[in-house]
Amino acid sequence: MATMTDEPTRAAQPGAHVAHAPRAALLLGALGVVFGDIGTSPLYAIKECFSPVAPHRVDVTPENILGVLSLVFWTLLMVVTIKYLTFIMKADNQGSGGIMALLALVPPRKGNPTGPLVLLVLFGAALLYGDGVITPAISVLSAMEGLEVATHTLRPLVVPLTVAILVALFLAQKHGTGGIGNVFGPVTLVWFVTIAVLGGRFVFTNPTVLAAVDPRHAVRFFADHGRHGFMVLGSVVLCITGAEALYADMGHFGRGPIRAAWYLVVWPSLLLNYFGQGALLLENPGAATNPFYALVPSWALLPTVAIATAATIVASQALISGAYSLTQQAVQLGYFPRVSIVHTSKHTEGQIYIPEINRALLVLCVVLVLTFRTSSALAAAYGIAVTGTMAITTIVYFFVVRQRWGWPLWKALPPVLTFLAIDIAFFTANAAKFLHGGWFPVVMAAGIFTVMTTWKTGRRILGEAFKADLLPLDQFLDDVARKKPFRVHGTAVFMASNPHGTPPVLLHHFKHNQVLHEQVVLLSVTSERVPEIPPEERITVLDKGNGFYRVRARYGFMQTPHVPSVLLACKAHGLVIELKRTSYYLGRETLLPTGRSKMMRWRKGLFAFISRNARPATAYFGLPPGRVVEFGMQINL
Repeated sequence: MATMTDEPTRAAQPGAHVAHAPRAALLLGALGVVFGDIGTSPLYAIKECFSPVAPHRVDVTPENILGVLSLVFWTLLMVVTIKYLTFIMKADNQGSGGIMALLALVPPRKGNPTGPLVLLVLFGAALLYGDGVITPAISVLSAMEGLEVATHTLRPLVVPLTVAILVALFLAQKHGTGGIGNVFGPVTLVWFVTIAVLGGRFVFTNPTVLAAVDPRHAVRFFADHGRHGFMVLGSVVLCITGAEALYADMGHFGRGPIRAAWYLVVWPSLLLNYFGQGALLLENPGAATNPFYALVPSWALLPTVAIATAATIVASQALISGAYSLTQQAVQLGYFPRVSIVHTSKHTEGQIYIPEINRALLVLCVVLVLTFRTSSALAAAYGIAVTGTMAITTIVYFFVVRQRWGWPLWKALPPVLTFLAIDIAFFTANAAKFLHGGWFPVVMAAGIFTVMTTWKTGRRILGEAFKADLLPLDQFLDDVARKKPFRVHGTAVFMASNPHGTPPVLLHHFKHNQVLHEQVVLLSVTSERVPEIPPEERITVLDKGNGFYRVRARYGFMQTPHVPSVLLACKAHGLVIELKRTSYYLGRETLLPTGRSKMMRWRKGLFAFISRNARPATAYFGLPPGRVVEFGMQINL
């Protein structure tokens, strides 16, 4: 595990695949991948504060306009600029970020693999899946609603076109993001320039709107509206959707390019557009129905819809790719069952595609669009997932600065309490949306959380069951030396989940077949709490004598294991393996919910169901199917 005894002063280093990329290219890439979600928020954030159909709207008065704009300005400043860019992003795990990487920085406590902090992080990760479903739906739908602004005759086409775009987007995932990724940055740059120009011309004609920078307007807004004003935070929070991506995508671009993109392009463009919408509403309160598209001249409406649609597709892609990465990390850390991880690029390790996750996201996105049908209705479901994850990130950050960096309380508490107060305020305001659609991400997160904790607990119980019956390897080797069984040509690789003792599948093989290969490899593939393990540090080989070798391959939580590559790499350690003459032996467990473990019976049944439907180890580890032998074993949970 990487060590970090104090707050890192170095810049976060991006992954190896971008480490030597030009800074301008990284900045442009960060625009497309990192800021796509937060960059499309002007389509609906101000609208949900003043729209006649919004549940917690306020009247379009000068005082309310300045109050809402002040809230937007200070939210962007405190949450994005100060919390994430200044504090949270310093907590990098070998250059990588995200809630799972942050958890990996907290020193683990022995005997407590599912402690309260771990459970909290797992629920935060589960909430991110809800964000990954709602973001594509609301982003594309809000862009397409510009058509009904152009002409009411196009209103019936909004939902069908949204569904068509989403279906095409998800179907294109299997081809990888490499090609479309090259245009992510330029498309998003065009988008930010567009929204800056649209808003800037209204700010120029009515600069009095800039008075909203004064925080007293936000304070006065709360004083005038009381509880109802607090509920408006449930709409204001839409301006920071995607803030967690700043941290999660740090490993792809590095801290510097993300900060540069925010300060030079994203933040100025967002402020110009938000303040431009406010200036427009000061002149024309009737534009509250859709203030973003009201900024657009009639002659530019359809081109702007096209640009907005392209930008929302980019924003959706970023969330979809994030769901893939999150799943890969959860699988490697043992919190999610094995799934099909397809690498779509020969050059970029981070570009992956997971068919199971893709199908689930597609179905849920389409269901959301067909159920809610408008971005305003979907906005009611938005916010709980985002603010919940942000609050959990703040809590885990506190444990990192205290236990990893050794900060004293007087240094750790002020920023953490400030950020947590903001997070809780936004979460509480969004909790009021629960019955109006906010239940969706919560129910979805609860289901995913149940799967994660059940899988982790079940695998731990299985490991304990195997460990209890584990035969010391030296004892087995002594037995082999005494009996001198017949040795056949070739190599046998026995997959061992426990890097100690004799694998049960080896005992089964020897008991039933009474022969051994001339070369026997006991291979354990383990995952570490770091993003990547360099190839030169990945493999250890221990010669146990008499043709037996103990091999351990370590992978980071952002890597996918590949056993044939491991075996070839053993040559550098003195172990030569001819793959064409190698057989692989695995155990396949049949789980029976009749054991004495403390797992509830329904969870035992769920764990058994997940195990049966998880991706086979043969495919997950890249084993050639024609050379795999599986031994069945019944285990009572």
